[in-house]
Amino acid sequence: MLNRVHAHLNCGIETSSAYHVHETKRTVGDWESAYSKATAALAKLSSSDKINIVTGVGWQGGKCVGNTAAVSSINYPSLCLQDGPLGVRYVDGVTALPAGIQAAATWDTALMNQRGAALGEEAKALGIHVQLGPVAGPLGKIPQGGRNWEGFSPDPYLTGIAMQQTITGMQGAGVQACAKHFIGNEQEHNRETMSSNIDDRTMHELYLWPFADAVQAKVASFMCSYNKVNSTFACENDKLLNGILKGELGFQGYVMSDWNAQHTTAGSANSGMDMTMPGSDFNKGNVLWGPALTSAISSNQVSQSRVDDMVKRILAAWYLLGQDSGYPTASFDSWNIGTHDVQGTHKTVARAIARDGIVLLKNTNNALPLKKPASLAIIGSDAIQNPNGINSCADRQCNTGTLAMGWGSGTAEFPYLVAPLDAIKTQASADGTTLSTSTTDSTTAGASAASAAATAIVFITADSGEGYITVETNAGDRNNLDPWHSGNDLVKAVAAVNANTIVVIHSVGPIILESIIALDNVKAVVWAGLPGQESGNGLVDVLYGSTAPSGKLPFTIAKTVADYGTSVVSGDDNFSEGLYIDYRHFDKNSISPRFEFGFGLSYTNFTYSALSITSSATSGPASSTSAGDLFDIVATVTATITNSGSVTGAEVAQLYVTLPSSAPSSPPKQLRGFAKLSLAAGSSGTAKFELRRKDLSYWNGASWVVPSGEFGITVGASSRDGRLTGTLTV
Repeated sequence: MLNRVHAHLNCGIETSSAYHVHETKRTVGDWESAYSKATAALAKLSSSDKINIVTGVGWQGGKCVGNTAAVSSINYPSLCLQDGPLGVRYVDGVTALPAGIQAAATWDTALMNQRGAALGEEAKALGIHVQLGPVAGPLGKIPQGGRNWEGFSPDPYLTGIAMQQTITGMQGAGVQACAKHFIGNEQEHNRETMSSNIDDRTMHELYLWPFADAVQAKVASFMCSYNKVNSTFACENDKLLNGILKGELGFQGYVMSDWNAQHTTAGSANSGMDMTMPGSDFNKGNVLWGPALTSAISSNQVSQSRVDDMVKRILAAWYLLGQDSGYPTASFDSWNIGTHDVQGTHKTVARAIARDGIVLLKNTNNALPLKKPASLAIIGSDAIQNPNGINSCADRQCNTGTLAMGWGSGTAEFPYLVAPLDAIKTQASADGTTLSTSTTDSTTAGASAASAAATAIVFITADSGEGYITVETNAGDRNNLDPWHSGNDLVKAVAAVNANTIVVIHSVGPIILESIIALDNVKAVVWAGLPGQESGNGLVDVLYGSTAPSGKLPFTIAKTVADYGTSVVSGDDNFSEGLYIDYRHFDKNSISPRFEFGFGLSYTNFTYSALSITSSATSGPASSTSAGDLFDIVATVTATITNSGSVTGAEVAQLYVTLPSSAPSSPPKQLRGFAKLSLAAGSSGTAKFELRRKDLSYWNGASWVVPSGEFGITVGASSRDGRLTGTLTV
């Protein structure tokens, strides 16, 4: 403990008093004028027009993965909805950006925003109205979860900030963002039949948290998920859609179904779903809206006012983004992939995220950065492009060659892919380094190549994706947390013959490293994530030290699979772990991780000092009338970060809050702020953390409550490396 600071916060009411969240009126910001236009347009629509606006035209019924019919009376186009969260799906010539998990590992809000802007600019250029992302569900409570990499982090605060920045970037470019998958879709196994049974506090403090940030960012649309929530399908869950999303959070946009996640005509309509996608099943049958919705209105199963509300929500989102004026028409065809180059200069942000999301886990005796090694062995199939072609596996449904994204609907075509070996060859040529290679995963060949070099770099992977695809017996979710292709054995074989072995991991999430991490000859370990098209370039930037590594883990790496306390289940999931996932679980149960949440080394050192905690003079009353009050800043924390090493580097300072003893049982600490500072050697900067009222609250079953007493404030380099501590008294 280097510093202890006390501060007091007076919320202007009796402490521990509850503040309730009520439905917000459509009277703020751009939504107000958007609704005014939508209401005027509604009056010009026929009954069939309205049905066409809320009903997709059917699978493969248009150029996009989702399409609605055009309505000429208001110059409303065929709405184009298209995947996905890291790039536009089914088009050659788009940027294959790093995955969400990689963006989260940068802990860099500016890069998150720039990534969102790149997504939005390319989608708009292609005539896409709605880009299906970003992802906050799955949150990632199960480390083997197949689609965790599409989102950001099992920490709701980090994911919430990433959602807000991504949406702001996307919508700033003019495309509608879609926050998905709402909610509790934490595994691929049985996703369309299982029920996620989540208690109210866990729902609010974990799974709903980042979606609330999405609403705050004025996201245009939500996608409801395949699974049931508390025994009712998410897409026809009245409490979830009407009660929580539209009521409590005040969401003013529209809710679309995941593709074929709708089960009834009237039930889905009355429970708050606003658009059905794709409008039919994948065999072009089972149309639950369209004529069926018309019949449901005629028989008074669904009110006309409910349909009008659906239409207004969809039109308001269209007007909100200014898509009613000069917006491009879809210029591609998902079912006949063609080339449409809309990349612009986005490879720059792709490389920055690939680079700055790299996490240095181990670096004995400064094995990295490399300094013109005389000889270097590059080992593993992950070092090269897929020999059959970088896009030869549809929806990336193989783990052949270097791993740069997972598989499924959240993928994009690579315009090019700089594999690690490609970039290393360029650097080695400039350095005069002799290269030996073994680009299979053969332990014998790997050891042979490694024995001939002063330094060996071994590349290992772990892949996952969406459950409609099975890769190497992994049906979406991972079967285990081991490296694929016997990666641990490959590392052991190389380390047995090379005293300077470096391991590079491309993975969708955590892997168990216990059998290799402590080997004396394994001098450095690098988690390089899912870096997208600029993979090799970003990696070389860090391996050779033109940029010091600055990524931090957006999840915990455990010593054993069992240490996580969660796993893929066969039937319904009762979420019995409650609030305690990832680092919260490790902290509560005093389990030592191999590498904790927020951990990451650098080539320089940082010192922390001068903690300051102040309450804001205008912290609002704790009896709020809108969800927005939860986002009021009520306290500010600052700390001085100094680069005490010898090279330029960037540090992610992290703030964790411990709730007072007056609060019900809560995680020992929770991330509630982070700041990334780039500092020259010897220089200092100020990390500033603004605490929102929500950040100091817990959910009591009916409302958010700021508990009375002393809040513990810890600022440090990871969840287990607190450098400064203080208290905030309410």
